[in-house]
Amino acid sequence: MTLGRLMVAFDGTELPPEVAEAFVERPVAGVTLFAHHNVDTPAQVRELTAALQAAAGNGRPLLIAADQEGGQLNALGGGTTQFAGAMALGAIGDEGLAERVAGATARELRALGVNVNYAPVCDVANNPANPALGIRSFGDDPEAVGRLAAATVRGLQGDGVAATVKHFPGAGDTAADPHHELPLVPRTNAELAERELVPFRAALDAGARMVMTGHFALPDQDDGLPTSLSAAVLRDLLRGQLQFDGVTVTDALDMRALAQGSAQIVDAIAALRAGEDLLLGAADEAALQRLVEGIVQAQRRGLIDADDDAAAIRRVSELRRWVGGFDQPPLEVVGCGEHQALADELARRSITLVRDDERMLPLKPAAEARIAVVHSTPADLTPADTSSTVTPTLAAALRRRLPGVEEILLPAAPDSADIAALRPRLATLDLIVVGTFSAHLQPAQAALAEQVLATGKPTITVALRTPWDLLAYPSARTHVCTYGILPPTIEALAAALLGESPFVGRLPVEIAGLYPRGHGLGATPGR
Repeated sequence: MTLGRLMVAFDGTELPPEVAEAFVERPVAGVTLFAHHNVDTPAQVRELTAALQAAAGNGRPLLIAADQEGGQLNALGGGTTQFAGAMALGAIGDEGLAERVAGATARELRALGVNVNYAPVCDVANNPANPALGIRSFGDDPEAVGRLAAATVRGLQGDGVAATVKHFPGAGDTAADPHHELPLVPRTNAELAERELVPFRAALDAGARMVMTGHFALPDQDDGLPTSLSAAVLRDLLRGQLQFDGVTVTDALDMRALAQGSAQIVDAIAALRAGEDLLLGAADEAALQRLVEGIVQAQRRGLIDADDDAAAIRRVSELRRWVGGFDQPPLEVVGCGEHQALADELARRSITLVRDDERMLPLKPAAEARIAVVHSTPADLTPADTSSTVTPTLAAALRRRLPGVEEILLPAAPDSADIAALRPRLATLDLIVVGTFSAHLQPAQAALAEQVLATGKPTITVALRTPWDLLAYPSARTHVCTYGILPPTIEALAAALLGESPFVGRLPVEIAGLYPRGHGLGATPGR
């Protein structure tokens, strides 16, 4: 067995000499690039990927992958076009738009030298308490998620980037984060077939070339074994029932749903024995060395089936041949005007007016009105998150349109003292826009909104991330959902608040007890 079943990672914006040397000694399937380890500018990423391919130098391209989901997870940095993510697409429900966005994303990835995208997310957002999913999902309707996932697959692969549907067989209905512990998805096999598997079937029918298995447990499978280590999931369900003959890859091995430290190699070997094609390693040199040594020793001891190994290498080789069949676009395609206009369209059509009981919108404040935008500094709420890299822009976007707009920016996790200190500042205002981040999961965000609402001042609450925030402060009278904080989305929000463009988005999920999926005020969608 070779090491051609590893997706490795490393720390550095340039190719370390020792990594280049290792490629010669132990050829691997590919490399995963991570925002915090490998990314500075588009030009730097293109140079890095070129160096990786030159170092591999075996005639068939390396798989070079990244989590470029859009929205809250953009692994290739702010120099790429900042497309809103899956849930914003879910708020629009336009498969053609989803395919166009995916195609543009693929062209930028190819220009940067990336040929695998760990997207789309096929998980169904049917549990608001899920801390790891949120706006990474298209919504809570399996059929709608499937249609948008399939469109994303077509768009990515039509422009030469392998789509990776995840997190098989469906990790939406859990209240734990696999980065920190092993979640349980309380689904029987029959329930999985009726709900969780629906989007995966659609994405596979669209030709998805890769499947990423999640690290979570199912009550009907292997006595709580993580799904990424389960032959029942990989062989019986994915290969058998769904007839998938593409490449499978684990979710990242450094997630604490799996064993860590020296015990990690046991789970890695278990994954290979269960039927995984590729292991997704992290940028941890010591862990990678243990992994390499453990796999070699497992092969020596006959723990890796030779036929399984040959079949996996065949599938990986075919994928590498396929990604090598596309030309690399010029770097100028990254962030080009056409893509920026598409990002603006996505943002504009997704903004959702959920409630406006007092008919505040569109805003028409007096010239002398004192207006404040209040929210916390963006933070990464899960490791699958790049929100901390985003600079808040809502106050600036409103200030370009209105005089007298100030920004009140609190810490990412404001404490009671931070929130109490707001009172004298709020007392002098005429209008407040308060933004919250997953307030239904973060009590401090709920407390922030409640403090603002308690002033009795005209207030617009904005869910800047997940759409369930209204559950945490149901007394809000005017409420908007944006499904993200990237600049095009915030610019679209400011325009909608002032009546420059209509609210046309619709909730892609139910807000239990308040609003059904599909609810939204404003103009007819698509106008």
